[in-house]
Parts: sequence; structure tokens; C-alpha cells
Amino acid sequence: MPDCTPLAPITLLVVDDHTLFRRGLIALLEQDAGLQVVGEAGDAAQALRLAPALQPDVILLDNHLPGVRGIDAVKDLRQLAPQARVLILTVSEDAHDLALALRNGAQGYLLKTIEGDLLAQAIRRAMCGEPVVSVELMGKLVAAFQAQDALAPALLAAAVPAPAGHGCASAAAPALSPREEEVLREIARGASNKEIARTLDIAETTVKIHVQHILRKLNLSSRVQAAVYAADRLRLS
Repeated sequence: MPDCTPLAPITLLVVDDHTLFRRGLIALLEQDAGLQVVGEAGDAAQALRLAPALQPDVILLDNHLPGVRGIDAVKDLRQLAPQARVLILTVSEDAHDLALALRNGAQGYLLKTIEGDLLAQAIRRAMCGEPVVSVELMGKLVAAFQAQDALAPALLAAAVPAPAGHGCASAAAPALSPREEEVLREIARGASNKEIARTLDIAETTVKIHVQHILRKLNLSSRVQAAVYAADRLRLS
């Protein structure tokens, strides 16, 4: 994916009610010269007061906040700071929370167990307009698609743009190699590159190459899009 992040640092508003976690997260983010924390809040109400004045590029928003939950504040935050990308950063792996956050307009849903460098990458990907979802939740995203439950269409519409040519009767499905199909199936199950390497008994670097080839062949930009493509086109068991 081309680098589309701005030359100036990405400005952030960090919202979390746990002071130690919030301060630690801010300290971690400020180690990256391309990121700048311009504000912090301990609850949704405070975030809603700060967002109009700060107009941050990205809002990192905890879900379990006192008063109004993070996922319920997403719509109001986006109205007050229309250009901001809202990323939920939470401990909740609940599929309903994931679906509702994306339906309400969040650009991504990340678990607090994410590594610092991956969080920075996710922020930059969100700035490029790419949906970002923790790999541990990929299986739940695909399950919602396969189940076609009430939240699935909105979830997928919010999280995953349709691949070019998708839904056109004349569009031929790109040809993947048997190994690439195996890797794609594992992506759809939510497996990380390390887990895929272990399952298929290949090197992790080889998995990364296969993933790059899959995304290029399918004209996709993320593992989320690849997972949904797999759920739609491949028979997953």
C-alpha cells in the first residue's frame, strides 16, 4: 500500500479512563516522531468537549468508559470532528461490540494487547482510509458475514470496501495458487502469519510473501478485506 500519511505528524486524542494506561499509551505514542498527542480524556463526555477544539486526525477511544460507552460515542465524535478517524482500543472481544463500533463509523477496532509498533502502523493505515481490525477478531468478522445476522451487512459495509469488480457477473475471479488459497483460508480463520507458518510448515517470511501476492492479485489492501473475500468466495470449513 502506498504511503499516504501526511508529512506533518498525525495528531491524536487519547480517551481512556485508566490514568496509568492512558499516560503509558501517550508516552509510547510520543516515541514516534510521526505521531503527536494533542489531548487526553478520561471519559466520553470530556472527549466530546475536547474534540471540536482539537480537531485531531485520529481518536483512540476505549470502549468501557464511565457513563457513555466508547462505541456509543463514535457518532457524536465524528460529527464534532468530521475529519477524525476513530479507532476503538479495548479489551472487549465481543462480536456485537465490534459490529456496532464499525456500524457507528469507527475506522477500526483494536485490542489493547496490540504491540506498540503495530498500533502505530494501524494509525497510519487508518489515516489512509483503510479499516483496521485486530487479527484475533478476524474470525468473528468472517463469522458475522457467513451467518448473515442483522449486524453483518452494516459491519461489512463499514469495514470492507467491495473489491474492484466484485459483484460483476463478467468479472473473473483472479487465479490463486493452491498454496495462496491455503494461506487465504487461514487468514479468514484469523490466523497470524506465525500461526499460518506453523500450520502449513513453511517459513514466516514465506507467508508474508504469499500474503502480499494475494492482496495484489485480488486488488485488496488489507487482511480484513482478504478475510471477507475468502468467506464470500471460498468454502471454509
